[in-house]
Amino acid sequence: MSDNRVLLITGASSGIGMATARLTAKAGYRVVLAARSTKKLNDLACEMGEENALALYCDVSDWSSQQRVVEKTLERFGRIDAVFANAGLSKGSPFFGGADKPEEWKEMVLVNVFGAAATARLTLPELTKTRGHFLVTGSVVGRITSIRNLYSATKWAITGMAQAIRNEMTGTGVRVTLIEPGVVDTPFWDHLQKPGTPELKAEDVARAVLYALSQPPHVDVNEIVIRPAGQPH
Repeated sequence: MSDNRVLLITGASSGIGMATARLTAKAGYRVVLAARSTKKLNDLACEMGEENALALYCDVSDWSSQQRVVEKTLERFGRIDAVFANAGLSKGSPFFGGADKPEEWKEMVLVNVFGAAATARLTLPELTKTRGHFLVTGSVVGRITSIRNLYSATKWAITGMAQAIRNEMTGTGVRVTLIEPGVVDTPFWDHLQKPGTPELKAEDVARAVLYALSQPPHVDVNEIVIRPAGQPH
């Protein structure tokens, strides 16, 4: 049981974030739902019960937007026990060939890298108070390089970021977990060509997140790589 601990999730309006919100709420967490899609967030909060969920608009690429989320969370619940930095997207062209898409590149780097870093910077002071847990969504392409080269590079950045945060948090009691999914059937793929391999469900990844959260305080699950059976890399 979570003893009504508070979990903040970015990118909570769909896919892995939404599935994790539902699963952890059932496990007893009070969940802060942060994303740009306010209608989806409000519908999800109503589904989960407004006494256990708080829906907040958040653009993770905007520092002040993330500050507001932390402030509103503390106003409502008074504490933060766990954070799942899950917001991310894939856009843009490869490094060679195709059309130039600098604005899409900029948005992707700001969301995937700056956004996760800002989430960590703004929430780690609260997590040290609760000896809490910081989780972040990377990818298997943060271990190998995919054809979407800049997206893959942003996920390599997340791999390094998680290791750096873990090093900084040594001795504080804060645990750090990097979640590295393979292909997952989520809206992430709505504007991309799927690779044609087997797929995970968002709920599969949510169970991995809950597994890490559910360990006793002395157990720090550093990384979870989760691929669908049959995905070659």
